[in-house]
Amino acid sequence: MIKKSFNTDWTVGPRTTYFAELAFDQSPPKLVTLPHDAMWENKRLKDGNSNIACYPDGEYEYKKKFFVPFEYSDQRVTIEFEGVYNQAMVYINGDFASQHPFGYSRFYVKADQFLKYNMENEIKVVARTHKDSRWYSGAGIYRNTNIIVGNPVHIALNGVKIVTPDIYDDRAVINVTTVIENEGVHAVDASVLTEIVDAKGSVIASDQSPFTTFGGESATLRQRILMRAPRLWSVDEPNLYACRTTVFNGNEMLDEESTNFGVRSLSLDSERGLCINGENVKLRGACIHHDNGVIGAATIDRADERRVEILKEAGFNALRSSHHPISKALLDACDRLGMLVMDESFDMWTNSKSEYDYALHFPVWWEKDIEAMIDMDYNHPCVIMYSIGNEIPEIGSPAGAKWSRKLSGKIRSLDSTRFVTNSVNFMLAVMSDLAQQMKLHQSEGNEAGGINTMMNDLGDLMANIVSSELCTTKTAEAFASVDIAGYNYGEARYLMDKDLFPNRIIVGSETFSNKIDKNWKLIKENNHLIGDFTWTGWDYLGEAGVGRVQYDVEEPTHYIQSGYPWITAWVGDIDIIGNRRPISYYREIVFGLRQAPYISVQRPQHYFKKTVLSSWGWSDSISSWSWDGYEGQPIKVEVYADAEEVELTVNGKTIGEAIADEANRFKAEFDTVFETGDITAIAYTDGKEIGRMTLHSARGPIVLQAEVDRTEIQGSDTDLAFVMISLLDKYGNLYNMADRKVKVKIDGPGLLQGFGSANPASEEDFFDDHHTTFDGKVLAVVRPTGAGTITVTIEAEGCTPRTVNITAR
Repeated sequence: MIKKSFNTDWTVGPRTTYFAELAFDQSPPKLVTLPHDAMWENKRLKDGNSNIACYPDGEYEYKKKFFVPFEYSDQRVTIEFEGVYNQAMVYINGDFASQHPFGYSRFYVKADQFLKYNMENEIKVVARTHKDSRWYSGAGIYRNTNIIVGNPVHIALNGVKIVTPDIYDDRAVINVTTVIENEGVHAVDASVLTEIVDAKGSVIASDQSPFTTFGGESATLRQRILMRAPRLWSVDEPNLYACRTTVFNGNEMLDEESTNFGVRSLSLDSERGLCINGENVKLRGACIHHDNGVIGAATIDRADERRVEILKEAGFNALRSSHHPISKALLDACDRLGMLVMDESFDMWTNSKSEYDYALHFPVWWEKDIEAMIDMDYNHPCVIMYSIGNEIPEIGSPAGAKWSRKLSGKIRSLDSTRFVTNSVNFMLAVMSDLAQQMKLHQSEGNEAGGINTMMNDLGDLMANIVSSELCTTKTAEAFASVDIAGYNYGEARYLMDKDLFPNRIIVGSETFSNKIDKNWKLIKENNHLIGDFTWTGWDYLGEAGVGRVQYDVEEPTHYIQSGYPWITAWVGDIDIIGNRRPISYYREIVFGLRQAPYISVQRPQHYFKKTVLSSWGWSDSISSWSWDGYEGQPIKVEVYADAEEVELTVNGKTIGEAIADEANRFKAEFDTVFETGDITAIAYTDGKEIGRMTLHSARGPIVLQAEVDRTEIQGSDTDLAFVMISLLDKYGNLYNMADRKVKVKIDGPGLLQGFGSANPASEEDFFDDHHTTFDGKVLAVVRPTGAGTITVTIEAEGCTPRTVNITAR
């Protein structure tokens, strides 16, 4: 079947009812290219819902006119939607064609019965959001669309599935299952040629089998193909092959499809832990939401690929999709770059977390959405486990345990090659038993802020609850149905459950960043603990202010989130424009991946203030020694290192020495006064220097630096160029306190897809051509509209303008 992008020439506007379409005063819809986030284009509300970053809910209507040639009348036409948020209703030429309630799974619309041939047709998609998400969801057709056209006899959608059950040093057996559909009325004598193609394009193994298909039926062919000298897929060497499947009727080719896959094995036990290709692997994991920062929820392929690149460079080797099935673009990137994936299915089952969320549809639709997730993931070697849910409230009840068995069983019936987990929050599992405590908590004048607020307020008491006998008994049945027990904030049980459940394998499916040193020590020393997934690897829109720092508050607010103008959670190792925050370098040292020390400086304007830090937060610090206006004033410096001793110097003078090893949580703090010049941290072990880092104060004129991730891109709707704009001196030192408004102009075949900073409490929009830097940085995202040279002109007050040229092929 021929698959072509269906992303261009759509229009979007507010949803209109049937009778409203007869009115003459409708505002004209906007022409857009998919993927597109309709929520992102709205002004935020000062009294809006901080869960979704104060953006308004809405109903949106997408339309596209497309010509259908007469020859399609003898073929089969299908429209693929990789993701529509939310409650999608699809109409073709005015007739209802399909619906899909879940906003995160792929679905197909069989279009044949609605099409008019040799003329223009119209497809309409209605999407709506209304109190249905705990984080910024975006809205509309935010993932790719495709039109698929094929002969009546064709390879079924998702009809090629590949496994590698037998792997040896010199050979591997490739099992290929192919489903052929015959939507005609006559039997067809066909043959199926399956070829294994290496990275150089050479056919290295093949098999051809005769195959009879009968009208109105589908049939399954299974082939075992021997491959010599396989190059295995792993995180460090993500080798990929293509499986090329061709269906013939005599000499006539009826269909062809190419499917990428990797050769790798998985094993799991409580003694050796998780092994890939026979080697133990510890998961250095990051939870991520699906938005792409300044471009909103639009899942444009290059944006997802860039995220994987940056996260891997920061030391992560695994991602958890939180809390929904991952995008195809991100899966493809993880395959190519070597990033493991825990793909999560749902954030709720039968109990709602938001007023009108997926729980209203789960009892009817869960199987279809599980099938869609498995079909999407099956041939991706990066996927090693499926999560059946995140922090499901009913998990501690017999009914919840029953659903756990049903979901796990369904997944195993579709894919027995991967592991199943469930991301369990122990406090939620026993929430009904804690109800009295919550009522007492509120009676003392505290706000009812949900599970996040309660976890933050309880502090150390939370560990006592998590490790209680009540949590042990309430979760035992649900954990018995999965291969890996996912513990959300359950590190208090890591060692005790090794004795209570000697065959249980545990993953820290969601953890606090500020506990990574303690958690990682346990994971290194115990193979029943296979890894840690921090909340979060990448900052995200919504759940605004979860990680914020509060200063000089007599009584800190007990509601963990913050209202307008806060827009991001402010918890990620990476900020929303792709820059690594101090916690990222700290984590890299904890993982043993960085030897040099790292300097992070707390903002001096808060030195004398009382600090209140969220459980999800990190210190309010950045890696800079440019603090104009604070000369001679006290300042606190953090140094991260794995060293017996760290020496800190300012302008060559020793300020202090401290231990910063594992026993001291890889951190040393120094109080000094700010002096313009240089600050250096030197790490020593066994009396020898093992690394150093120096920061220089910025001085002289401010220079606009524009650094583009790639100067050559594809002129397609799935590619992007990211232009990082920084305020520096001529030596490359950051002016983090000289923030100013920057303006961007695009000339040539491109447009400004999004423009913004990492400011977690900005009131500016991401769709304007001007934006204020934050800590000296702002990001422009450029989307090509065709081939040619795109010129990006950047201006800022007091700076010489800069231009960047990007070639779109």
